[in-house]
Amino acid sequence: MSGRNVEAAGLPLLSIEDLSISFNQYRGWFRQEKVQPIHGLHLQLRAGEVVAVVGSSGSGKSLLAHAILGILPGNAEVRGSMRFDGRELSPELQAKLRGRQLALVPQSVNYLDPLMQVGKQVQAAVKGGDAVRKQREAFRRYGLAEQVDRLLPFQLSGGMARRVLVSTAAVSGARVIIADEPTPGLDEASLDEALASLRELADEGAAVMLITHDIASALRIADRVAVFYAGTTVEVAPAEDFAGDGGALRHPYSRALWRALPQNGFAPAPGAQPQPGAMPAGCLYAPRCELAAPPCAQARPEPRELRGGMVRCFADA
Repeated sequence: MSGRNVEAAGLPLLSIEDLSISFNQYRGWFRQEKVQPIHGLHLQLRAGEVVAVVGSSGSGKSLLAHAILGILPGNAEVRGSMRFDGRELSPELQAKLRGRQLALVPQSVNYLDPLMQVGKQVQAAVKGGDAVRKQREAFRRYGLAEQVDRLLPFQLSGGMARRVLVSTAAVSGARVIIADEPTPGLDEASLDEALASLRELADEGAAVMLITHDIASALRIADRVAVFYAGTTVEVAPAEDFAGDGGALRHPYSRALWRALPQNGFAPAPGAQPQPGAMPAGCLYAPRCELAAPPCAQARPEPRELRGGMVRCFADA
């Protein structure tokens, strides 16, 4: 099925179903242990939308990005289904699409080659046509002066460097763009520019995944928000549901995350997210949940549709 047919049918461009990722690690000299930081994760991206992926550190957000791109370390074991444009994302297909149809706007500007002019780095991402022209058009589009293309990364401000990274994704013509924490440390003007750039890419037809801790900023451009907790998706909600006291949200953790923001009362939930090697037997959030009931300690809820979104919760929240 072609991408055009997928989009016409309203089907997801990128579909992730029941994804689990585990690593074999050594404890001491001889004892080997399997750690599973992601399990039973579901997510879909459609062309033309921005999906913000939020959750605390260690919830699996960046690990998911690396799994999609096929850049996990060699000791990783991946189970479940990842499909791009209707095709299973095999390692061979990932290698073929990476940097072409699948692009990463990385978390760190250290991904830029410190010894190469940034203009040449962006030109290297162009897959057809006049690379210099496309690079200069991208720089103009994102407010970078023409002389910037001759600079080295250390000569850029933080905001300029992030715009260079967005330019690299834009000229690649990628249909799925994963922006991994692209806004930390930016001043308000640079933050607005970075977010507007991602929204513009989606409006032109790309599917954009915005991985972030900054929910408030993500809501400026997101169509939907996926909430991660302890390596799985606990809720996917329309962005407009993150409003008021969070009463429109479906999962207790989503509401707790929303209400923990300073502008929403700064009321963090007690307890902490479980570590990969110490997961509870039942619902992962049950030990911290004010709505927990006996069934929550015995089994993990399956994802289900509720009020126009998805939730993993036994309660009719």
